[in-house]
Amino acid sequence: MAYSTRLLMRGFVTHDTDRYLIERPDGFTFEPGQGTELTIERGPWHEQGRPFTPTSWVDDQVLEFTIKRYPESDGFTMALHDLEPGAPLTLSDPFGTITYQGPGVFIGAGAGITPFIAILRQLAAEGALDGHRLFFSNKTPADLICGDELRHYLGERAVFTYTREPGPDGRTRRIDADFLRGQIAQLDQYFYVCGPDAFVSAVNEALIGLGVARERLVYEQ
Repeated sequence: MAYSTRLLMRGFVTHDTDRYLIERPDGFTFEPGQGTELTIERGPWHEQGRPFTPTSWVDDQVLEFTIKRYPESDGFTMALHDLEPGAPLTLSDPFGTITYQGPGVFIGAGAGITPFIAILRQLAAEGALDGHRLFFSNKTPADLICGDELRHYLGERAVFTYTREPGPDGRTRRIDADFLRGQIAQLDQYFYVCGPDAFVSAVNEALIGLGVARERLVYEQ
């Protein structure tokens, strides 16, 4: 089913990431972590949707999307950046396999944090953040999406790593097998993984190598 809607406003998140508020269509529901196909209903992008994840609470009156711009790709995110309030949009029915299964560790890279923002906001609203951790990888500190909010939710259980510039601790680190081995003791919890395909594959392989059962991995399939 297609849902007609419109852009209400756009705001700054980071140097290459924006926050989009759109009108919530009647009947549109989703589970935190699910995605939807967003289509710009004008110009050359008409009927060429792309998948994005709502980052709003499930019962909000409007829908929020936190979307990173990719100038080197086919231009869709740059077209979103140029939209003015009132621009017509279409949403598909929600889809996706990243939904909350139980306490565990969220492991994300770059824009892969967006499903986890939705889930963590819902857990915060329910007072159910205990027993969760977050490992979040970015290229530089300037790329960190919603860092203050994530720290507010999880405190020291939110671990941010950077691959191209040192973080506040003066280090660059990757979320790889060595990193995970030093951070994870409990293997029978859930592990939520999202980011570029190569990142997801490498993290899942590392977790399985540590002894995590495949059914404990929650990722887009």
